[in-house]
Amino acid sequence: MMINKALTYSLLAAITLVPWNATAVNRFSFGNLIPKASFSNATTIATSAATDLVEGLLVKGLLEISEGKHQQALNTIDQLIQSVPNFKLAHLVRGDLLMAQGKYLQAFGDPINNRPDAVQDLQEEARVRIERYLAKQTQEKQPNLILAPNAQQSHLILIDTSKSRLYLYQKNNDQLKYVADYYITVGKNGVEKQAEGDKRTPIGVYFASTKLKQKLPDFYGEGAYPLSYPNEWDKAHNRNGSGIWLHGTPSNTYSRPPRASDGCVVVANQDLKALEPALQSGKTPIIIANNLEWLNDSSAPEAEKSKLNAEIDNWLNDWKSQNTEKYLSYYSKDFSTNGINYQQWAEHKYRVQASKPEVNISLSNISMYSYPDPQKKLVIVDFTQNFSSSHLKNKMQKRQYWIQEDNRWKIIYEGAA
Repeated sequence: MMINKALTYSLLAAITLVPWNATAVNRFSFGNLIPKASFSNATTIATSAATDLVEGLLVKGLLEISEGKHQQALNTIDQLIQSVPNFKLAHLVRGDLLMAQGKYLQAFGDPINNRPDAVQDLQEEARVRIERYLAKQTQEKQPNLILAPNAQQSHLILIDTSKSRLYLYQKNNDQLKYVADYYITVGKNGVEKQAEGDKRTPIGVYFASTKLKQKLPDFYGEGAYPLSYPNEWDKAHNRNGSGIWLHGTPSNTYSRPPRASDGCVVVANQDLKALEPALQSGKTPIIIANNLEWLNDSSAPEAEKSKLNAEIDNWLNDWKSQNTEKYLSYYSKDFSTNGINYQQWAEHKYRVQASKPEVNISLSNISMYSYPDPQKKLVIVDFTQNFSSSHLKNKMQKRQYWIQEDNRWKIIYEGAA
């Protein structure tokens, strides 16, 4: 097979849109790929073996093109298509290789036989997949977020929309351990959802409910897990809409372009199967962020978590002592709850605590999650609250939003979880 050498670099540059070469790719071993692995076996455990196989074979084929090993490249891409017959990106690369036998191609994707927008979508998918394969950073680094699940939350999901990636973590002895990561699709118009029908994916902290039991159209693939959008912060900022799900792909589609949904988060069907054990509780936190920052260690988030824990303890102690002035000092002047503003809240508390009634309050099952708000430093804190006094006894699930103001944590929202 004769292919102009310049074509191979043009093809790769068009796909990745970032500089890379054989040396960079050779840092990774392709010997660990399992060419004959079937996804039916790979998806029984929550690992990224199936995704690594797909992305490994894709990068291997492109590397072989760049080295002039065009028949080997065709064999590799054929192997990839055999594993995932409905992988459109692999078919496009294979088509380019075959077309190049008879003519000189100027760019990734034959412009005569492919719609320009479809080719651009596949270019973007190739770019984010290859960037992830070359980076491999998340197994060693930590996200710059406070992440502290409670006893009932065994797993945590992070989504970086800028990288089209979902990261799965598992709690192990009060530490979060990286498990796997997967390629995802988000909204056609990007992120920061504001309104019904804007085809954007929300940014924030959400919780996935259990898998929908009713039969869904094939469009949703393996199934769907509704997310708790809009949450309290969304509602406070007049964001609306509904039906934001984590779901699979149609049976004839392995993966969709990075921006192709109506606002949902979409993963390949075998990846959704792999995630099922982590999602079955109906309590799994899903943090959707844009441009996650990764650190070499978790010391900075841990220090911030300790400061916030201390503020929560102080807030609780001042509440128990019925020191209303000190108690209210933990609340932002922008505080609101169920339509009540800070001034109304303060008046209510002064009235209730005027006689300094004896109360007993305890918190348990505390969880903390940094909220990826681009303008504010914010943390969601959930807990079980046990309250008793001479007039009232109750137990409730409570949620607070703590915001950093003048280098101090304060409560900006409080209500039932």
